[in-house]
Amino acid sequence: MQKLIETLITWDYAAWYYLNTVWQNDVLDAIVPYLRNQWTWAPLYLFLLLFMTINFGKKGLMWCVFFLLTFAIADQLSASLIKPYVHRLRPCNNPYLQQYVHLLVPCGSGYSFPSSHSANHFALAVFGSITWQRHGKWIWHVSLLWAASVAYAQVYVGVHFPLDVLCGGILGVFAGILTGKVFNRVYGLYKKETEVVTSVH
Repeated sequence: MQKLIETLITWDYAAWYYLNTVWQNDVLDAIVPYLRNQWTWAPLYLFLLLFMTINFGKKGLMWCVFFLLTFAIADQLSASLIKPYVHRLRPCNNPYLQQYVHLLVPCGSGYSFPSSHSANHFALAVFGSITWQRHGKWIWHVSLLWAASVAYAQVYVGVHFPLDVLCGGILGVFAGILTGKVFNRVYGLYKKETEVVTSVH
């Protein structure tokens, strides 16, 4: 088991080195930091909350509650439960890597594993895809690409390792599946009112 962990860490460091240090250029340096900035996506979150409430009434309001609950579950599991237990240093705080890291944003003092950004965005992407999947598979493609771009950005700017965002993404997927399935079962945007009453009781 120890040998497997050491091998995974070695691969993780190698992947990080290429994604953060080798495969970088001025164009990506200018664009990628915005992908992981919460203020970049704030208008999107606000639009979704308003759109759902206006177009779906009480169901839309409950969708907003579940949307925020999904975020809270992923964030608390990653940031408050797992990170303090694992204690993995960020690349930019690792004394052995600081001379190599291509850092584009403030490093922060928190721990690295798992990535809360990755967990949160994959959770929201999966929740949204499950609750809107009636509109087609393109919902899944767009949502997961969006979450993956945020995860990639965390590695590119120097604050996370690939394994951090991969495991954070997996955690987020499970959180999104949980809340998405529960929401669809209890409320469901396209359920008839009689179906909703039956599900509740």
